[in-house]
Amino acid sequence: MFCLSTRYAIIALFITFVSLFNCVLAEDGDAPTGSVRGRVNTSDGKPAPYVTISLKGSNKGTLSTEDGSYVLRHLPEGQHVIVATFVGLQPQEQVVTIVVGQAMQVNFELTETARQLNEVQVRGARSDNQKPVSLGKIAIRPMDLPQAVAVVEREVLERQQTLRLSDVLMNTNGVYIMGTSGGTQEEIAGRGFAFNSSNTFKNGARFNNAAMPEISALERVEVLKGSSAILFGNVAAGGIINLVTKKPQFQSGGSASLRLGSFGFVKPSVDVYGGIGKGERVAYRLNTTYEQSNSFRDEVKSKRFYVNPSLLFKLGNKTDLLVEGDYLNDNRTADFGTGAVNYVVADIPRSRFLGVSWGYNRIEQRSLSATLTHQLNQNWQIRALGSAQKFDSDLFATQRPNGAGQFIKADGTWIRGLQRTRVDETYWIGQVDLTGQLTTGSIKHMLLIGADADQYRTNTTAFNPLTPYDTINIYNLSKYRQRTDIPTLSARTLTQSPINRAGVYAQDLISFSEKIKLLAGLRWSYQQTGSNVLTYADKKTTSATAFDDAVTPRLGLVYQPVPTTSLFVSYANSFALNTGVDVSGNALPPSFINQYEAGIKNDLFNGFLSANVTAYKIVNSNLAQTSLANGNTNSNIKELAGEVTSRGIEVDLKSKQVGGFSFIGGYSYNQTKYTKSNTYVVGSLLRYNPNHTANASVYYAIQREGWAKGLNLGLTAFYMGERVAGRSTRVTVNNDTYRLMPIPAFTQLDASVGYSLPRISIRAKVSNLLNVLSYQVHDDNSVNPIAPRMFSTTIFYRW
Repeated sequence: MFCLSTRYAIIALFITFVSLFNCVLAEDGDAPTGSVRGRVNTSDGKPAPYVTISLKGSNKGTLSTEDGSYVLRHLPEGQHVIVATFVGLQPQEQVVTIVVGQAMQVNFELTETARQLNEVQVRGARSDNQKPVSLGKIAIRPMDLPQAVAVVEREVLERQQTLRLSDVLMNTNGVYIMGTSGGTQEEIAGRGFAFNSSNTFKNGARFNNAAMPEISALERVEVLKGSSAILFGNVAAGGIINLVTKKPQFQSGGSASLRLGSFGFVKPSVDVYGGIGKGERVAYRLNTTYEQSNSFRDEVKSKRFYVNPSLLFKLGNKTDLLVEGDYLNDNRTADFGTGAVNYVVADIPRSRFLGVSWGYNRIEQRSLSATLTHQLNQNWQIRALGSAQKFDSDLFATQRPNGAGQFIKADGTWIRGLQRTRVDETYWIGQVDLTGQLTTGSIKHMLLIGADADQYRTNTTAFNPLTPYDTINIYNLSKYRQRTDIPTLSARTLTQSPINRAGVYAQDLISFSEKIKLLAGLRWSYQQTGSNVLTYADKKTTSATAFDDAVTPRLGLVYQPVPTTSLFVSYANSFALNTGVDVSGNALPPSFINQYEAGIKNDLFNGFLSANVTAYKIVNSNLAQTSLANGNTNSNIKELAGEVTSRGIEVDLKSKQVGGFSFIGGYSYNQTKYTKSNTYVVGSLLRYNPNHTANASVYYAIQREGWAKGLNLGLTAFYMGERVAGRSTRVTVNNDTYRLMPIPAFTQLDASVGYSLPRISIRAKVSNLLNVLSYQVHDDNSVNPIAPRMFSTTIFYRW
């Protein structure tokens, strides 16, 4: 059981670690040079990215980052002039005395010239099509990449006051929340296919997405749509998501915030960073937050604690070591929603809770990763990543409505049973990437050569269910007396699922000219999948092991008639290894996925607006999904559904901030159907996937001098089209046991207002402004209503 003493112990351990390094390095004065670091802000206190910072009279210089920070290293001892320049801003000079082995602090606050700042922002900052994403493993601009990319930066996360990943995905069309099973997780899908834990990454390493990730510690969220199997091996179709946490900085600073909201929501957060010692050899960062809340659902509560410490070691002029920790403890009431009667959502109040108040889902997630980066020379770099993760969950609650054969009757009577499941998972990964550039004649190459190996050890304990536990009526909870005692359930089976994987890959972006580029790659993948099922009743164990390998290619052609327009086509074949077992306990065979993609990317109006359109087709030869046979709800027991084909088109729009105004928008159309199957009706829709999604976000910050300067307004709209849940119709069953369940479309509006001073800001948000009622549905047994209109306020202080 996680307690306050454990939280404080973690923080105290990290602070002790930082202090120890501080003491060791405090005497370090042997460096032959010094440095300057600082932050660049505009006159309204906002970070100024891409400002040129230079040493006057020399060729030494750098650019400020997205948060306005900069570092100038290896400066000779003595008095120097530091210059900050940017088109449209008044240049500034500051005199600084460099001391050997020390980092001097120089901050700039730049003001506008006669040409306004909004004009400057168009010319200075790069568009989204020009910013490489770290998930690509090599610094390829999206404009040169034959693949759709979406990035949500920290500025957007903060001004929209995002709380969950579902809030973030309101800015990324074609990738969406497909369900919230048990109210304890957010199930993600893209282009018609579910994102399992192999498709979700944090800082480039896979993480278990059965836990809702913490958003407050993120620098940005990266989405690569379509195939990424050549880079990461076993990934499902549709795309991948990478959560990038905030990194250490040598400049000291930080922030503290307090968020208060409806239903007793309280969330304090702290983010501190800085250098350790006199020399710029070690920097740290510590993000931590605590959250506690009730719910619009009766008797539902949640608590969570998160801490994300990190250290950056400058091992040399060309070598960096980044060490990152991550800890999440999430404890919330298990809530499987309002239920369905005869494949129709039950007409009961949104707030009505049908579970037991003592039911819970407890998750503890820990990880430690180390990334070593060494610059071999100006053109070549080697990067090694090692990560270890531990995931534990314990679910004890009522069985799902309509699960385990206990359907809700037409009059609302439901015989409730109890279920319990424990999962203990350990995951390790190691990968090495060599990246570089070379020229053969007039042809330029951007090369990636790498290898990776990872290992899962997953133990799932299933308990004997208790049926019946009691009886309730979902329309009238006072009709029957509900039980409140907590029985003891005995363990039924222990399923061990060991997985060993390895792969090697190579990719080359070949530039025949500035207009024609070819991306070609190849990967060899190997996987050993095992399953050992121990039945406690008879102490017998059944085992199965499968060995699979495959070579999969990637090929994409890019044509850029002008520097601001890119047309592309691509093909990729991936080898998706299916985890879990079938109903007989046998390991599942793999799936092969063919993906075709074509599109156009544009930077319009001098880079003010990025406008991209993508069309795609994905064919999955052997889709594996959770088996519903015999009332099964164990996601590790699966069945092969046959061939599934996804077709669609996406439109992405994103502007830079100009004159305080910015815009994000998009639309996607998708149709995912069974195209070959001996189990399901050919032509029937795959569940959970909307045909249409759309998003639009408008933000405006007043920049004119006066009392209103610093006032900002935002409006976000998200449309989720019609989709189906329920149980896909089987060709061998001629009755109503398996039916699809239509879920209507809905549009959610969120509005925000804020006021920002150089160090203090306050923001208020109304989510689901129109109080729309809709549902996220998993099968027909976790029908979770979306949250009603809710209010929140965040007070934010930065130093």
